[in-house]
Amino acid sequence: MQDIMTRFERRAPVGSDLPVLISPAMPGQSLQSGLAQFRDAIETALHVVGGVLLRGFDVPSVDAFQQFAAAFGHPLLKYEFASTPRSAVSSSGIYTSTEYPAHQHIPLHNEQAYTREWPMKIWFHCVTASPEGGETPIADSRAIYRRMPVAIRERFAPGILYVRNYGEFDVPWQKVFNTEVRAEVEGFCQRAGIQWEWKEDDALRTTQLCQAVETHPVTGERVWFNQAHLFHVSNLQPEVRESLEALVGEENLPRNTYYADGSPIPDAIFDEVRRVLDAETVSFRWEEGDVLMLDNMLAAHARSPFKGPRKVVVAMAEPHGNLGRF
Repeated sequence: MQDIMTRFERRAPVGSDLPVLISPAMPGQSLQSGLAQFRDAIETALHVVGGVLLRGFDVPSVDAFQQFAAAFGHPLLKYEFASTPRSAVSSSGIYTSTEYPAHQHIPLHNEQAYTREWPMKIWFHCVTASPEGGETPIADSRAIYRRMPVAIRERFAPGILYVRNYGEFDVPWQKVFNTEVRAEVEGFCQRAGIQWEWKEDDALRTTQLCQAVETHPVTGERVWFNQAHLFHVSNLQPEVRESLEALVGEENLPRNTYYADGSPIPDAIFDEVRRVLDAETVSFRWEEGDVLMLDNMLAAHARSPFKGPRKVVVAMAEPHGNLGRF
């Protein structure tokens, strides 16, 4: 990695154009009028580069951001089958960014790539920029795929098996599935190709085989598209991992990932995956009012630790998936 000064200050790998910067034609231009003027440029940049940063536009409220995101022609999505805690900011599809403690780093990932249905578009709006840290790093999923060692790509090709145990040590199933009715959980799982098992004390385990690599439906390009490294036990701090394994055993860990055949994935594989992700990371400082729009298959995102106040809200739209393939 090295610093590269392009259209604005950012840290990026050599050759990266992510994200394309679009600024207002005149001071005080509203985000909505900017959409009317720059819509074609935004759509083109999304498919060519993967992401657009709209900076300097007037975004007076979260409602204005919501109207901008909704104007792309698809209803904003609810956050279903969650893997991290979020809160709804409005009833119209706006959510907080992941509510993990400020000191924690959230690794690069494509939104809901641990499922077989996901949003194609995702927006981030910086309401309050942290005085220290709090960036939303991004990366080109095509470049990640190209850089990933061939042996890993081939071993992951049949897919990734995700195992989740909901309850005391992770997001409870009632919040993940937005219901307290078991039959509704089972109906969702059946439709989504998820295997489920009810355990003692109202606990739930789910298992799902999902993609590791996908083909973008518009560009036809191959992208690295999974969250295997986030769900794998190696993502835990060593002392936390040791305590959990001793307390509940491997099969009852809150979440873990395996090869498609159910065999364990060595930690060393994910050491290499994380090196590739680090090498492709693009990072820049938020400015209040910024709106970052990503093609969720072409660009991954993350969160850096921060200090002080920070508020970034999120919207998602345009569902896509592969339920008929596996």
